[in-house]
Amino acid sequence: MKQTPIRSMFWRRTIVILLILGQLFVMAYYLYSRSQASQFINGALLLISIIVAFYVGSRQYKLAYKMLWITIILIFPLFGGSFYLIFNYQIMSRSFQKNLKTTKQFLRPLFLPSKSILPFACKQFPNYAPQMHYLENHAGFPVCEHTTVEFLDSGEAFFSRVLQEIDKAERYVFVESFILEEGRMLNTILDKLESKMKEGVQVRIMYDDIGCFLTLPKNYRQILIGRGFQCTVFNPFIPVLSTLQNNRDHRKIISIDGKTAFTGGINLADEYINEYEKYGHWRDSAVMLKGEAAWSLTLIFLQLWSSSNRQQENCRALYPWENGPCLVTSDGYVQPYADSPVDDENVGEQVYIQIINNAKNYLYINTPYLIIDDNLLSALKLAAKSGVDVRIVTPHVWDKRLVHITTRSYYRELIAAGVKIYEYSRGFNHSKTFVSDDRVATVGTTNLDYRSLYLHFECGTVLYGSKAVMEVKEDFLRTLPICQEITPTDCKSSAFARMFQEVLRIFAPLM
Repeated sequence: MKQTPIRSMFWRRTIVILLILGQLFVMAYYLYSRSQASQFINGALLLISIIVAFYVGSRQYKLAYKMLWITIILIFPLFGGSFYLIFNYQIMSRSFQKNLKTTKQFLRPLFLPSKSILPFACKQFPNYAPQMHYLENHAGFPVCEHTTVEFLDSGEAFFSRVLQEIDKAERYVFVESFILEEGRMLNTILDKLESKMKEGVQVRIMYDDIGCFLTLPKNYRQILIGRGFQCTVFNPFIPVLSTLQNNRDHRKIISIDGKTAFTGGINLADEYINEYEKYGHWRDSAVMLKGEAAWSLTLIFLQLWSSSNRQQENCRALYPWENGPCLVTSDGYVQPYADSPVDDENVGEQVYIQIINNAKNYLYINTPYLIIDDNLLSALKLAAKSGVDVRIVTPHVWDKRLVHITTRSYYRELIAAGVKIYEYSRGFNHSKTFVSDDRVATVGTTNLDYRSLYLHFECGTVLYGSKAVMEVKEDFLRTLPICQEITPTDCKSSAFARMFQEVLRIFAPLM
C-alpha cells in the first residue's frame, strides 16, 4: 500500500478516537460536576437506570445477556441504563431492520424456484428432518440437490480455486467479506476481476467498515469504484457511541454467475493464505458449491446488498437456469443458511444445537473462540455424558488475549463432562466446522461466541451425506497430531486467575 493510504488510515483512526474520547469527556463532566444542571441530570439518569433494570429483567433475552446488563446498571447506576438504551434503541437500526425485512420477503420466493425436495431429503436423513424443516419452512432456506461440494482445507486451497472459477465467469461475480486488506491475495483477485469486467462481467464488492477499519483507507470504496467495480460499505462506522456498530457483516461469500459459490472462514487478506505469519500458522477452511445451492448463497448476498443500498432489483434475471434445469449431479443434500441479528431467530445457534443433539457416535468441532451460553454448554456436556465422542479444537496462539482467557475458562467444565479439548499448536485455528457421525457437517462463518451467534450477520452451509462430510472429518483428524490435548492439570490455576475468568464470563456477551 502506498504511503498516502497509510497516512489516510492513521488520521482516520486518530480522529475517530478523539471524537469518541470527546463524547466520553462531555458525559463525565455532566455526571460529576456539582452544578444544578448536573444534579438534575444525575437524578434523571438514575431513574432511567432503575426503569431499564426492571425492563431488562422482564424481556425474553438470553440469561447471560440479562445478567450482563443488570450487572452494568448495578456497577454504573448513573449511566448504565442510558448505555442500554443507546445500545438497543436507535432510529437508524430500526430503519435498517424494516428495510431488511422487506428485502427478505421480496427475495424469499426466489430461494425455491422449483418444487421442494424436503420430503425426499427427510426420508433419506430422518435424524436431521427437524433441522431441514426448521431451515426451509421457518428460516426460509431450502434443501438443495443438484449440487457438488468441495471442501477446501486451507486459505491457500481456497485462493487457488477462487482464481480458477473467476476465470470462468460469464455474467457476474459478487464478493462479500468482513475483512479486505491490500496484499497478494486481494490485489490478485481484484486484478483478475478487473480483467473480467473488460469482458462484460459485472462485479459487486461489499465489505464491512469496522472489519476493514484497520486495514483499508477511508476512501477505499471510491478507489474501487474508480476501477469500475460496484462497491458497498456495510454499516459505515460513525464515531458516535452507538450499538449499531455491533451489528457487523461477518459473512464471506463469493458467487460466480450464481452457479458456483464459496463460503467459510476465509477473508481476503494475506494472513489467511500464510503469506506472512500473524499469529503463527493460520488454519482455516471453506467450501465451494457448484449447482443449486450456489444460487442460495447468491441470494443471501443480494439480501444484504439490496438492503444496504435501499433498492430492489430484478434478481430473478440473475437466476442461472432460467432456460433449462440445473444438470449438476447431486452429491448428497446441501442447505445454505444465513443468520441476522435484527430478527428473533438465532439460526446459526439452532444449526449447531441440532447437530449436537443428534450426534450418536462422534462430534468434532473447529472454532477460534469458545465463549458460549448455557444452552450450548449444556448440549455439549450432555452429548459427552451420553457417550458421544466430543472433541473441540481451538487455537493455541491467540489473537485477542482476553477472549482467549475467556475461552479457556470453559475448558475445566467441559473436560469434567467428558469433552476432549485440543489447542492447535502451530498457530491460530480460524476454521468453523462441525461434523458428526459421517452423515452431517456444517462449514461457515459463525464462531462459537456471542458476537457471531447473536450480533453479527453470518452464513454457512449444512451438508447431508455429501462426500465433503468425510473430507471435513478427515481434515479434523489430520489436525489432531499437531494439537496439544488439554488435561485437567492444564486447567489448574490460582484462585485469583479463576475469579478473573469468572468476571470475564459475565462480560462474554460483549466479546
